[in-house]
Amino acid sequence: MSTAPDRPAPAFRIALVPGVNPDRWLRVWQERLPDVPIELVHTSPDQAVPLLRAGAADAALVRLPADGDDLSTIPLYTEATVVMVTKDHVISVVDEVDAADLEDETLVVPLDDQLRWTDPPGTRFAGGAVDTTADAVDLVAAGVGVLVLPQSLGRLHQRRGLVARPVRDAPGSAIGLAWVTDRYDDLTEEFIGIVRGRTATSSRGRGAPPPPEPPKQRGASGARASGKGASGSSSSKGTSAPSSSKSSSKGTSSKKPNPRRPRPGR
Repeated sequence: MSTAPDRPAPAFRIALVPGVNPDRWLRVWQERLPDVPIELVHTSPDQAVPLLRAGAADAALVRLPADGDDLSTIPLYTEATVVMVTKDHVISVVDEVDAADLEDETLVVPLDDQLRWTDPPGTRFAGGAVDTTADAVDLVAAGVGVLVLPQSLGRLHQRRGLVARPVRDAPGSAIGLAWVTDRYDDLTEEFIGIVRGRTATSSRGRGAPPPPEPPKQRGASGARASGKGASGSSSSKGTSAPSSSKSSSKGTSSKKPNPRRPRPGR
């Protein structure tokens, strides 16, 4: 009779927006659940939540806010904001800038802007709509203006001839974990524990170690046997003591000389 081959465990699917690096969490996952593979679903920021709702991902690392009454989210960290300029720009000679330093600049703001700065300094680029961040970077490289964006996206789109400098008082970009509330399961719980820094012993998901076995207890029969042996030993001592005392008394009296008996030779 032939047996069917073991089916591989279904993967835990994580939707991932550009700029977010989950490597440190994936390493912990592989240590705790080596039999459950992780599948990364790379997507644009505006498609991460629709993927979750469609069931194409189990969880998503997104830029907050992720709106919807059907979603649960956990804020993880907030990225710093940088301004991208050409290497010959005056900003390139300083280590960081304030928002006020951008007042005289032309700001290129793409349609997929992830910073969502409601009242940025400077003047908006008037040359028409810029569809993507990559298109905005092309315009910066051409010397048309500057681009303000989250630090990780600045690293992602870094190219020769451009530099990025932190903007101290600009709003940051919050990164969070999102999932559909009604589809919460033990694998989602495990990933939540990992991104929150829970240890394996404090994990509440599938990767939690089994509880320790209770200490072995001595059986009732062993306890009774031990008590009987102790009782027997005590009883034996009690009977042997008088016998020993009696024998010792006899031996002493037989060895005493009789003062009334004459000694031989007299």
